[in-house]
Amino acid sequence: MSIAIPAIGVSSPLEVVGLNADGTIEVPPLYQRPSRAAWYKYSPTPGEIGPAVIVGHVDDYEGPAVFFRLGALRPGDRVSIELRDGDVASFRVDAVRRYAKDHFPTAAVYGPTNYAALRLLTCGGPFDYASRSYLDNVVVFASLVTPAVAGGAASG
Repeated sequence: MSIAIPAIGVSSPLEVVGLNADGTIEVPPLYQRPSRAAWYKYSPTPGEIGPAVIVGHVDDYEGPAVFFRLGALRPGDRVSIELRDGDVASFRVDAVRRYAKDHFPTAAVYGPTNYAALRLLTCGGPFDYASRSYLDNVVVFASLVTPAVAGGAASG
């Protein structure tokens, strides 16, 4: 699987992540693959009913990572997901929001939908040097505009 977001210059293979021991979502290894995004395997496959979740880093100690410009997306921008079988699902960005990590909208991100949705997640906002972490999350909400089409023929 892979993701393409032309508006912000993203083209990345998709790793697969699950849950950490503490119940939080895993992320791709920061120091080994910051330029890769990852699909959360306990969410629907992109293009299926429900919110498919894809995560990626905003940066690492060397500079920008795969989702560095995620917050620059605007409603109407397109996101394409190429599935393992070569089909492509095209999504339209509906909204881009930033939330304090201690007020993360879990139900809005992971909760059920009656349509094929996509959620893109990364860190954002101020960086807390004491905890070595960003204080916010950037969340992109998108909806399917073109069902998966074999061979990447989705035009969206």
